Amino acid sequence: MPFHHKVFLFLTDLALLLSSVLLALVIRFEGPPPLVWLEGRLWEVLLAALFTLVSLLCFGLYSKVWKYAGVEEVLSIFYAVTAGFLLFSIPVFYTGGIFYPRSVTIIAWLIAVLLVGGVRFLLKVVGLRTRRRPFEKQKRILIVGAGDPAEHVLREIRREDSGYFPVGLIDEDPARRGLRIHEVPVLGKPEDLPDLTAAWSIEEIIIPLAPSGSRSLMRRILSLCRSLPVKLKVVPSFSEVIDGRVQVGQIREVRIEDLLEREAVTVNLSQIASFIGGQRVLVTGAGGSIGAELCRQIVSFGPETLLLLGRGENSIYEIHLELAGRHRHCLLPIIADVRNRDQMEQIFRTYSPQIVFHAAAHKHVPFMEAHPEEAFSNNVCATLVLAQLSQKYGIGRFILLSTDKAVNPWSIMGATKRLAEQVVLCAAPHSGTRFVTVRFGNVLDSRGSVVPTFRKQIEMGGPLTVTHPDMARFFMTIPEAVQLVIQAAAIGSGGEVFVLDMGHPVKILDLARNMIRLSGFDPDRDMRIEFTGLRPGEKLKEELFSDSEEAVPTEVPKLLRIEGQGAPPDLAARLSGFLDGNPSRNREGIVAFLQELVPEYRPSHGRGEDGKGGEGICL
Repeated sequence: MPFHHKVFLFLTDLALLLSSVLLALVIRFEGPPPLVWLEGRLWEVLLAALFTLVSLLCFGLYSKVWKYAGVEEVLSIFYAVTAGFLLFSIPVFYTGGIFYPRSVTIIAWLIAVLLVGGVRFLLKVVGLRTRRRPFEKQKRILIVGAGDPAEHVLREIRREDSGYFPVGLIDEDPARRGLRIHEVPVLGKPEDLPDLTAAWSIEEIIIPLAPSGSRSLMRRILSLCRSLPVKLKVVPSFSEVIDGRVQVGQIREVRIEDLLEREAVTVNLSQIASFIGGQRVLVTGAGGSIGAELCRQIVSFGPETLLLLGRGENSIYEIHLELAGRHRHCLLPIIADVRNRDQMEQIFRTYSPQIVFHAAAHKHVPFMEAHPEEAFSNNVCATLVLAQLSQKYGIGRFILLSTDKAVNPWSIMGATKRLAEQVVLCAAPHSGTRFVTVRFGNVLDSRGSVVPTFRKQIEMGGPLTVTHPDMARFFMTIPEAVQLVIQAAAIGSGGEVFVLDMGHPVKILDLARNMIRLSGFDPDRDMRIEFTGLRPGEKLKEELFSDSEEAVPTEVPKLLRIEGQGAPPDLAARLSGFLDGNPSRNREGIVAFLQELVPEYRPSHGRGEDGKGGEGICL
């Protein structure tokens, strides 16, 4: 508040407080008090006003922006005026009201609360009116829900020049029909959307995301709005926003992850904080989609040192630059190749990491079919190097990031990741290091994945290329995947394979159609979808565990532990023998060796599971 505004408000309060005491005297004497009585007590009137002004100053009422006032500000007015009059009233009540009627003090206090509060309420109303856009320039919206999340959104819309005009609310509870929140009525239920949109000329529908239950509702709303000329937007849940406060500027378009066929994963943050805090942590593949998110989340838990290790200097530079602003003191970027034993041993010896997250891997299925030696070297040999060094240098925990493609693998990529799992399982019983594997499905918005590919195709006007109409995948968001990895690492005692209960797989065709709709187009009219055939090594459907494995619940909801997996006890020796005897590592030798150690592996021989080859997206 500018200084001249504070002075004006101070003088206004002085006049109002003086008036409140004089008006109280008029009420007490049922008319103007006798002049003879009043002449000797005017200083008491002034004293009452001054006591209250000092109280208003102490309670900070001249440093608030009143156009944003709420319940807390109203209470501060009440407390400040009450404190001022209490100070003045002590001598009045102590003398039994001989020199000053006690009733006048009580009446004056009540009038002062109303006048001082009324002026500030007027400032709030004027501030809102001057900031509000003309009615015709405001977007007419409906808000889904009539609970706390909707109330928060309505309050923020009123606080800011949002450009929104909330016409009404819709709620599934019929008992709320006709109720009002901040004077906005509940008009009906979600199924009434088509009629309400037409009757009230609605332009946007806003869904406040609650901690649970929102995704199924989101899919229903999207289905109902499929043919309506409205935009669907969401307000993030409190866990997604800064300082727990939703702001109008955070209202965003619906993202494809909002439509996943399951609710978001919740983790034990305090348990993770005690696991990560004060530790020296190494993340391999720190420049990749998962590795970078691992670094973002790990650094927030206060590690002593976070080693950002990767082979690509640009990606490591980018994640280091992103995190360095607030966490430069604990970050150490390292450019190195995880396959190089000498390099990695020097890093382990120099920095003595206590926790290792191994995220570095080749993941593109069709590319690895063409380059099996790269898949074997990066996914298997690098894991063997890191596992052995972790044992040698007494690393506390080693966490391998795996994939659902390791289950009954059809591709070289999947078979090498399954073998990497076995390397970790084989190392677990023979050292003090806790070796843990975390297996999860496809990650939305990771590099080269289906979502950014579809997004680019939509920007280009289509068509969207889908390999097969029946192709389906398990999906999770990048933050969910990383939360799962860290939580599993925190509870793992060694030798476990963890997997997320990911609900039902999502058809890629449905994903494509939903993304087209979220972009404002009709998939049956505006943008084509082409089927290109499965690419080499691709399966129609993935699995989270095999028939020989059993998923057992853990203490963490939706986090399962896999039992029944095993590894040959002489695996390390057999790997070393293969590497020594096959320096060229040709395709035929790698495929034969993978079949020997991973009996469930079925080589694709350059084709997809449908027996054909195509040019669809990498999954």
